[in-house]
Amino acid sequence: MAMASEESTSVCSHCDRAIPSSNLDLHMVHCARNLEKCKICGDMVPKRHSEDHYSNTHAPVSCSLCSETMERDILAVHKGENCPQRIVTCEFCEFPLPAVDLAEHQEVCGNRTELCPMCRRYIRLRERYNHELRCTGVPDNSVGSSRDVNPRPTERGPRGGVPPRREPQGYSRKRLFFTIAITGIAVLLGSFLFQNRPEANQVH
Repeated sequence: MAMASEESTSVCSHCDRAIPSSNLDLHMVHCARNLEKCKICGDMVPKRHSEDHYSNTHAPVSCSLCSETMERDILAVHKGENCPQRIVTCEFCEFPLPAVDLAEHQEVCGNRTELCPMCRRYIRLRERYNHELRCTGVPDNSVGSSRDVNPRPTERGPRGGVPPRREPQGYSRKRLFFTIAITGIAVLLGSFLFQNRPEANQVH
């Protein structure tokens, strides 16, 4: 029994497809009349739909966020990853804002400080992650302790002991007024007694 030989094929010069040689002439007539190769993507599209294919696939479109013009097939990637006006969130405060403003915002936001609940130190937000990795949880009492241990020379006494006690300013004024009042009364009494003393001598 004879084996049927495989039918030979030929390539259509219009659509570059392999067509059985027996149907090539009929195919080429139909192909050239009804199909058209897209100059951008190379796909064969019906001639009556060629304008729709270009408008829906390749025509430049404007981004609704930044108004930049681009091909339609990259619009989704642009809006999701590259558009400067796409909304992103700050890694420190999770505030939503346009991507173009993110760097300036995070420069300020990252310098804010928060109290570490473990060591009770104020840590910049941009350093919080690294601080949490190495935080020992031991409170830092170094702030303000140097003044208690080593007082400044101007605050020490003449021999390095406890500085002299300073009385409140209001208390010093009260003492001054009291002293002036007592002095005034003493002067008046002395003057009165001095005037009455000669009169007593004249009576005797």
